Amino acid sequence: MKELLSNISDHIERSIGKRFTLAHHQPVYGGCINRSVSLEGDDGRKYFVKLNSCDLVDMFEAEAQGLRAIQASRAVRVPTPLCWGSHQETAYLVLEYIELVDNVKAGTHADLGRGLARLHRTTADNFGWYRDNTIGSTPQKNSWKNGWVEFFAEHRLGYQLQLAADNGAGRDTSSAGERLLIRLSGFFTDYTPVPSLLHGDLWAGNFAADTAGQPVVFDPAPYFGDREADIAMTELFGGFDQAFYDDYSAVWPLDEGYRSRKTLYNLYHILNHFNLFGGDYGAQAYAMIRQLLAALG
Repeated sequence: MKELLSNISDHIERSIGKRFTLAHHQPVYGGCINRSVSLEGDDGRKYFVKLNSCDLVDMFEAEAQGLRAIQASRAVRVPTPLCWGSHQETAYLVLEYIELVDNVKAGTHADLGRGLARLHRTTADNFGWYRDNTIGSTPQKNSWKNGWVEFFAEHRLGYQLQLAADNGAGRDTSSAGERLLIRLSGFFTDYTPVPSLLHGDLWAGNFAADTAGQPVVFDPAPYFGDREADIAMTELFGGFDQAFYDDYSAVWPLDEGYRSRKTLYNLYHILNHFNLFGGDYGAQAYAMIRQLLAALG
């Protein structure tokens, strides 16, 4: 660990263009994909560092590029990526250290709602992203597509369903999933999504407030997609105040059909949880697929 931290400290020093002498380091707990540690120099400057196996350095590079894209929108605060790389068996990503508070107030939720709506106003001509990235540690394919239904069917739902089949999901789930893919366009008969810049993994665990009460989001899995996908995930595990939804809608109201598509978008994340963690997520995904098929009649 000592040699790794020395290597990271040298990389920080080269990136900031001034001396950085590590004085303290301590583990940071809370994530389920990466290990994390905070580094503090003898001048008081601090950095947040993610660690994982060396073969995942591309995952960290993609995350850094995603953070920079969100930051460039000037819509919502994210930690600034500083540098990334690998040393021996460990990959690392160095980020700005942001002091976060435990209690997020309604005003911060409202600010996030408005900021997310502004982020979604950043658009592209097609659906996808400049490179593949990850959702958790699962590969997320982002090749450009002209149509949203094609993109979501191939790169989101279809990909996760194939992984689920490989990971032991029942034949009933695979069969029902195939039927859903065939009928996917039925959810978009009178709605044409705009390719909006998404956070991509926006649940309560990836949102906090800094000491000034400003919202901060992190751990993105960005791409240009239907903005409803971001909103749907905020409802999947809870933790967002009503002020968030009210202020988002004040800037950019959702389409009336959002409620019929919310389960569709969250199915992607439940399938991903099954592929990462197994367990009851498989049964939950199958129930969601049946619900969606029933909604199509």
